Amino acid sequence: MNGKTANVGIVIVSHSPLVARGIADMVRQMVGDSVPLAWSGGNVHGELGTDAAGILRAMEAAWSDAGVAVFVDLGGAETNSEMAIEMLGLPRSALVSICNAPLVEGAVIAAAEASGGASLAKVVATAEELSP
Repeated sequence: MNGKTANVGIVIVSHSPLVARGIADMVRQMVGDSVPLAWSGGNVHGELGTDAAGILRAMEAAWSDAGVAVFVDLGGAETNSEMAIEMLGLPRSALVSICNAPLVEGAVIAAAEASGGASLAKVVATAEELSP
C-alpha cells in the first residue's frame, strides 16, 4: 500500500504461517480490497515461531495513514510485534495498536469495521469487545 489508503490496515501475526495466511485469506474474502491487509507467520526458517523483521514487513505492507491494527496468537507474537512497532519508529509507531482480541474473530470484525472507514480507536475497541 502507498499510505494513501483511508481505511485502517490489519496485520495478522501467528506462530504458524498456515494459520496467519488462512486468517488473512478469510478476512480478504470478507472485505475484499477495501482494507490494507498483511500477515506474518513463523520464524525466519518457516518453522513455528515469530520474527520481528517479518512482522515489520507486514506492517509496512498493510500501512495506512489511518493506522494499523495488529492481531496476535500467543505471547511471543505480541512481544515480537512490540519490537516491530519500535523498529517502525515515530511518528508511525504511534499509529499501530496490538489488539487484545481473539485472533480470528477479532481480525474479521476489525476488518469489517475498518472497511466502513472507522478510526483505529474504533476498530480496536470493537475487536476488543470480543475478549472475555
